[in-house]
Amino acid sequence: MNTAIINLKIEPKVKKEAKKMAADLGLSLSGMINACIKQIIRTKTVYLSLNEDNPSPILLNAVKTAEAERKGKKHRQVFLNANDAIKSLDK
Repeated sequence: MNTAIINLKIEPKVKKEAKKMAADLGLSLSGMINACIKQIIRTKTVYLSLNEDNPSPILLNAVKTAEAERKGKKHRQVFLNANDAIKSLDK
């Protein structure tokens, strides 16, 4: 396979964590980086998230609103047709 070398500087701790994550996926660090680069080329999209574990304030607000709306309902409504479902939304 014809290859090119890319040199990049990275903090040792970050490299160690990335290498462990790659190993957990059954890849070498080089293989994981290659896969990421190929995906960027294929999708023409770069996805970066600094805080994926914490939902956004908008999502938290939507969840709270949905929970508050649901508390008043004691059972699930069953509709026999789409028109009945649409009518219930107008109430």
